[in-house]
Amino acid sequence: MGKKITKQESLLYHSKGRPGKLEIIPTKETKTQRDLALAYSPGVAEPCMEIAADISNVYKYTAKGNLVAVISNGTAVLGLGDIGPEASKPVMEGKSLLFKIYADIDSIDIELNAKDPDHFINVVKAMEPTFGGINLEDIKAPDCFYIEEQLRETLSIPIMHDDQHGTAIISAAALLNALELNGKKIKDIRLVMLGAGAAAISCAKIYVSLGLRKENLIMLDSKGVINHQRDDLDAYKNLFKHSTTHTTLDEVIKGADVFVGLSKANMFSTDQLMSMAADPIVFALANPTPEIDYDLALATRSDVIMATGRSDYPNQVNNVLGFPYIFRGALDVQATQINEAMKLAAVKALAQLAKEAVPDVVNLAYSKKNLVFSREYIIPKPMDPRLLTLITPAVARVAMESGVARKPIENWEEYAEQLFRRRGVNDGLMRIAVERAKADPKRIVFAEADNYKVLKAAAQIKEEGIAIPILLGNKNIIQSLCVEHSLDLHGIDIIDPTEDIIEEKRKEYGMLFFEKRKRRGINYYEALKAMKDRNHFGAMMVECGEADAFISGLTRNYASAIRPALQIIGTEDSVPKIAGMYLLLSKRGPIFFADTTINVNPTTEDLVNITELTARNVREFNITPRIAMLSYSNFGAPEGEDSIKIRNAVEQLKYRNPNLIVDGDIQANLAFDKDLLKENYPFSDLLKGKTNTLIFPNLAAGNIAYKLLTVMGAGETVGPILMGMKKPVHILQLGSNVREIVNMVTIAVIDAQVKRKLKKAN
Repeated sequence: MGKKITKQESLLYHSKGRPGKLEIIPTKETKTQRDLALAYSPGVAEPCMEIAADISNVYKYTAKGNLVAVISNGTAVLGLGDIGPEASKPVMEGKSLLFKIYADIDSIDIELNAKDPDHFINVVKAMEPTFGGINLEDIKAPDCFYIEEQLRETLSIPIMHDDQHGTAIISAAALLNALELNGKKIKDIRLVMLGAGAAAISCAKIYVSLGLRKENLIMLDSKGVINHQRDDLDAYKNLFKHSTTHTTLDEVIKGADVFVGLSKANMFSTDQLMSMAADPIVFALANPTPEIDYDLALATRSDVIMATGRSDYPNQVNNVLGFPYIFRGALDVQATQINEAMKLAAVKALAQLAKEAVPDVVNLAYSKKNLVFSREYIIPKPMDPRLLTLITPAVARVAMESGVARKPIENWEEYAEQLFRRRGVNDGLMRIAVERAKADPKRIVFAEADNYKVLKAAAQIKEEGIAIPILLGNKNIIQSLCVEHSLDLHGIDIIDPTEDIIEEKRKEYGMLFFEKRKRRGINYYEALKAMKDRNHFGAMMVECGEADAFISGLTRNYASAIRPALQIIGTEDSVPKIAGMYLLLSKRGPIFFADTTINVNPTTEDLVNITELTARNVREFNITPRIAMLSYSNFGAPEGEDSIKIRNAVEQLKYRNPNLIVDGDIQANLAFDKDLLKENYPFSDLLKGKTNTLIFPNLAAGNIAYKLLTVMGAGETVGPILMGMKKPVHILQLGSNVREIVNMVTIAVIDAQVKRKLKKAN
């Protein structure tokens, strides 16, 4: 958040390829006529009759139990206001996307042309048979209160207006933890709330349910303090009418323990902060600009505990910490509603999670040595994978205890495993990687900057704070492309290695290159001339510490792009040969492929080296490698040259790395079919978990396999990730798109972070 997103970039994102952000994917076989006869007529009649006989069977035979509708009339969108149902659709699609990626909930956005609350209610009522739950979104106050109340009373599926309850739940957890750190009790504090919309009313209600005394809560709207002298209050504001003659924030903030802002930018001053009680708590939740700047607040008072809605500061109050997991828990027990007890369960689970030891994957994502419960960590991070496996069961359990669950969970261990598997479908690997890169961005030099895709990627990584790009190329061509495509490269260094102005730098680099290669067929003249080549110049920048990583290969074949880096930078001291790895982000979870780019026909020793390099790199993603060494045979049946060298490699690997989970030779299908593997080869190490790393017997097999999976839509690929170089070098696949370049830069930044850390340690 806080990074500039251009209009052109946003419009392109939503329009490129298939318009919008969602599609429908079949979950059953559809390849044959028999499949289609089962899916539709005549086979579909059987489940229809089962449901007609017992309506609860709709959860057994249809997608209802994992289907949430995100419904809006577009009357209060994001701070854009009443822009109408069609204009709200991109937002609702985005919310549906978040349901899927965080909790594996299928979601459909529905935009209603229904400003009249009763009309809206009747339309939603009619859709109850279709959905397992309904998320109301961006509906203006006070209509949203009335709509939710009426739907909760009449429908028997979970309903939640996230604009109200999401912020309330997350901020309540943060408030409990902030008070604990300050040694204060919620029943004793005085709280001032600036804002009286849907979120503010819901926050006030949940704070009171947690023990805040109503008389100690003062709320302000755009007209001032909501007090007993006001006669312009609706029924919802009237609930929090205070018996005071004060009318301004200046008056009521004096001596207050807590300030909660749900209003507009810069509405809370340093003088007002100074007038609060000792150890004040300030939640400035206006977005994107808070009521008071985070750094300004801490500079004003060192004893303040501060939270905002922004991701670039500690203590982000983000609704994504709540709604996916609350609905997941409600759906899994087929709850008839999301009641107050379930919301409070989410509050308490979130608060507790912030006090527990943070897993390495979260520390890595935010480049922290060790996040611990403190003034700068009162609420979990959105990238925390434990949210699904801890918040969801808490909500489900309370749904059962409060009597709204129709399908109680009987085996909690089995349920925990089910949630873990859901998390594995899309574990947010690249989202975590991006956050990790942003926490400590590195200088990335691009050898092919006179290309639109490279320039677009460079602009994006700079805006998002992933890396600091350095561009090599003809400045006139680069500037022309920027004008043509409206790209903003302000502040990005552009270097043309052929210009006379950098002749001294070329000489310096040329001399170094000559010293490295003078007994390897390079004379002094050739060394100087080579520095006009961008691949040589860029590699030398990394070698000399003037850049942290090198990216090339978009327009050149792999061998010619990598050769200068090998000559100048070279391999790690302990690595005899480099290797290439691809990451496939599949529905099974992340799968790593090696070697896919370098070693044509590896020997047994090469396979050992490739496997050890790959295992080390997989661990950098905070994943335990479970490695299948693939072949045409299964443990020597039939035996041949490849199976023998793989078997020997496995023996060496087990000897050198006793704790490494690795086995082979094995066919690809068997590596992923644990039942078949257990039945036929119960001794295999691959029964110890889900296979996630594949080592191929030769380059042809690896390269063909990953490219086939890519074009067949098995998942998104990231790579090739070059392993074993002394300093970070990564060669793009010929013709990579902008997204693939950005992903590769993210990996390069993390590679540079790791190598820098290892260098310091040594």
